[in-house]
Amino acid sequence: MNNFPINSEFYEPSRFVISSILEGIVTVVSTTVDHNYVIGQQVRLLIPVCWGAYELNNKIGYVLSIPSAKEVVISIDSFGASPFILINPHPNFTQNAQIIAIGDINNGHINQTRTNNGTYIPGSFRDISND
Repeated sequence: MNNFPINSEFYEPSRFVISSILEGIVTVVSTTVDHNYVIGQQVRLLIPVCWGAYELNNKIGYVLSIPSAKEVVISIDSFGASPFILINPHPNFTQNAQIIAIGDINNGHINQTRTNNGTYIPGSFRDISND
């Protein structure tokens, strides 16, 4: 088994378009496609003002549960935020509302199964290479 180098041009942050947000003491985010997040993953919401729920823009939380492949429950209290409005495509703005994996080397797991031990953050990146 070969341990091929990871080339940064083949990976991008796990960023998914939001299709709905269910507000409450915790927040349920639905994505347009299956996400790759895991429980404990740190995420940020990126919500342009035209989509509503702008109070949640740049809020950071952790994945608490994964009810389905297109849903994630995160530890953000969104109670009282304005409603999320899905207008696709939005006539005045081309940026979609998104959820993105974030983190740093202080909160990743240690990979001890390979020769080069290091920190990694599960769910942080998507492999976009052609292999």
